[in-house]
Amino acid sequence: MTLTITQSGEACGASVTGIDLSQPLSEATVAEIRAAWLTHHVLAFPGQSLSDDDLERFTRYFGPFGDDPFIAPIPGRQHIIAVKRNADETGPVFAETWHTDWSFQASPPAGTCLYGITIPPIGGDTLFTNQHKALAEMPDDLREKLDGRVAVHSARNGYGKAGLYGEKDEGRSMDIRSSDEAMATQSHPIVRKHPETGEEGLFGCAGYIIGFEGMAEEESWALLTELYRWQTRPEFQYRHKWSAGTLLMWDNRSCLHMATGGYQGHDRLLHRTTIGSRVAA
Repeated sequence: MTLTITQSGEACGASVTGIDLSQPLSEATVAEIRAAWLTHHVLAFPGQSLSDDDLERFTRYFGPFGDDPFIAPIPGRQHIIAVKRNADETGPVFAETWHTDWSFQASPPAGTCLYGITIPPIGGDTLFTNQHKALAEMPDDLREKLDGRVAVHSARNGYGKAGLYGEKDEGRSMDIRSSDEAMATQSHPIVRKHPETGEEGLFGCAGYIIGFEGMAEEESWALLTELYRWQTRPEFQYRHKWSAGTLLMWDNRSCLHMATGGYQGHDRLLHRTTIGSRVAA
């Protein structure tokens, strides 16, 4: 099996062909994919035909399953979430804000796998922004403000009962379950080394980050806003355009991502698994 890895030409991202992910992979092939994943941060495997068993097997090559809070798994599975939207839904598009998955956990997930099943003919791109590149090219004055800072993360704005997906969020096909547990907080350094590569990058952004330790709320928000404007700039981004049968795999430790809409009137369905942390974050 010979992999062909084609870079996106953008700030991150690559496509991988010459492989059938419905079949078990050798240790050498898994190692090659892991190396490409760490290098490019986002990998797309087009032209796949995967069952839920295949998706789970692929995920386990790269770590244990992560813990997915606030969203119920699909029937008969413990580790697969349906990211879905019916054609007639009118509420906010799920995850249409920059974030890294579950950064409010004590040990956030290493990565995420997302497999396209029903893909609309228009819209629905997923955007990524390379947080190693954003840090490396950051102005000195902003870097000085961030060095040594510890960010406070929480799921409250999304999954608290008063959050975006809380008790007033109705008519949604996804099985999201808001909870008072979303009010908890967890701290992580805003600048940290990638646990596998050792490369420094930014971790998280406004949304799940609700402030910085030791800073007043107003001062924290001003710094978060300045950081957000920088770390999501177009020159740090990669835009993934979906097709049915594509498996997308990304590194939550090195990039942010966000969903986009633009497919009103069309059904959309993808199955998602989470790669837990193998190395302490």
